[in-house]
Amino acid sequence: MAFQGKKLINDPDDVVTEFIEGLVETYPGLQYLDGFPQRPFCDESLLECVQIKVVLRADVVRGAYDKVAVISGGGSGHEPTHAGFVGPGMLTAAVSGDVFTSPPIDSILAAIRAVTGPMGCLLIVKNYTGDRLNFGLAAEQAKSEGYKMEMVIVGDDCALPPPRGIAGRRGLAGTVLVHKVAGAAADAGLSLAEVAAEAKHASEVVGTMGVALSVCTLPGQVTSDRLGPKQMELGLGIHGEPGVAVVDLQPIDVVVEHVLKQILSQETQYLPITRGSNVVLLINGLGATPIMELMIAARKAVPELQLEYGIAVDRVYTGTLMTSLDMAGFSITIMRSDENILQRLDAPTKAPAWPVGSEGNRPPAKIPVPVPPSPSVKEDEILAEPQELSKQGCVLEAAIEAAAKEIINIKDSLNEWDSKVGDGDCGTTMYRGATTILEDMKRYPMNDAAGTINEIGSTVRRVMGGTSGILYDILCKAAYASLKQNTSIGANEWADALEASVDAVSKYGGASAGYRTMLDALIPACTVLKQALKGREDPATAFIASSEAASAGAESTKQMQAKAGRSSYIAPDLVASVPDPGAMAAAAWYRAAAHAVKDKLHASDS
Repeated sequence: MAFQGKKLINDPDDVVTEFIEGLVETYPGLQYLDGFPQRPFCDESLLECVQIKVVLRADVVRGAYDKVAVISGGGSGHEPTHAGFVGPGMLTAAVSGDVFTSPPIDSILAAIRAVTGPMGCLLIVKNYTGDRLNFGLAAEQAKSEGYKMEMVIVGDDCALPPPRGIAGRRGLAGTVLVHKVAGAAADAGLSLAEVAAEAKHASEVVGTMGVALSVCTLPGQVTSDRLGPKQMELGLGIHGEPGVAVVDLQPIDVVVEHVLKQILSQETQYLPITRGSNVVLLINGLGATPIMELMIAARKAVPELQLEYGIAVDRVYTGTLMTSLDMAGFSITIMRSDENILQRLDAPTKAPAWPVGSEGNRPPAKIPVPVPPSPSVKEDEILAEPQELSKQGCVLEAAIEAAAKEIINIKDSLNEWDSKVGDGDCGTTMYRGATTILEDMKRYPMNDAAGTINEIGSTVRRVMGGTSGILYDILCKAAYASLKQNTSIGANEWADALEASVDAVSKYGGASAGYRTMLDALIPACTVLKQALKGREDPATAFIASSEAASAGAESTKQMQAKAGRSSYIAPDLVASVPDPGAMAAAAWYRAAAHAVKDKLHASDS
């Protein structure tokens, strides 16, 4: 079933003009011609008098431009092509037709007259019948008016078998590379014949093939259902016309392999590229393809060219350069490179849509992750025989073990609570951290309390991920910073460390008491612990009392409205009566650690 396409537009008939207006407002270096063809019989009220749609460089003075003007254009719907490539070092002007419609001759002539000086003008045209005819006729008319004119036609499509008729190969994204070569040559002051020769050579050594996951939707029209949800189309054109074949959706690596094989086919011999050649690679999005997916394609294409075909990749351009409206898909373009082509591609340009490519020698793509020396655990300590634990070391070890095991025990409960108020993975995330802490404990310097807490933070950062992992890492780092300032560590120093942790989590996480987070357990715990120790309460007893405050604080989150975390995006009535999983987790490990400390201290005193 076809549906009316959704577009962020006004009148479908005005999309091209309004695009141009927005473009020149965005980029001060661009202007556009405003008006209608200057013909005696042209009345603006008549439909056949189509408005001129030409974008040109603002710094070019009519009739006085002292370099070769380079003009391209075609139907709209391929943005940023063509107007996005107008600028010094690239196109001098771009002529836009209506969506997927060749621009009229009058518009092309207006562009020629507006920017062409004594050096002449080169027209670069994609190989479509309407474009060839209209640009060709405009060139002949311009010649009759005294302008020096040349035209280069680009047909870089490698998807279809070699054409038997006069239609030839379609012009695709490789045209953009031809624009850049010609524009740089013109900017260097070359003659019209020389600029045309370089553009023609570039057009003969470039090939492109596209793949689509969806068909584009024209403004004001229905969305085509030609491709099913699990289908993709190989070799379709940039106007949505059918390609070579509709096939089942394949992984991107398989698709890239197929496309490269087709472009470099020795049967069609579309490109003079063989083992040992150097090339430029362009991964182009067709309109609705995320940059992530384009980069995944680039990641496969580069080593495939290097290792499977023995081809050196001199430059890689990845981005959205020539589209088909909102089509989901991509195309791959390969151009054989030499010193001159690389010089033209690397030449500076102010065209707003030209991507920045990698220049010069390519450094290694991968380097090892640097591992900084731990500030608390020296390598010789890790490799040495296990040290005999002090009384404090034994207590700390028992507390850490008890806390981690408690988190493991309540994993399912945490996930259940989180499924109602979050994304359902709190228990799994905490479980991952707890199990790894138990595995890493043998490496922790238990006699060094500050160092141990720092190592716990490192473990958490390595395996937990997400917001919880970051917050617990912050908590541990703040506690470490507080503890390491002391030569001896007792109950008061632990209380100060807890207070520092709470402050750090609040500072960087943005939450405080009553926000329905882990702090609603830790803040009461810290307050009670500090007060009990100030009142000279026995440390073990003070610790237990603070753990009860943590549990009460976590339970109180049932009545709180979330002000932080994913729960803040959920309707209050859906959160009511469900405790915050983060607070419950914090209260659980804190309570388990408190009881382990009490039991260990009493055992050692008896």
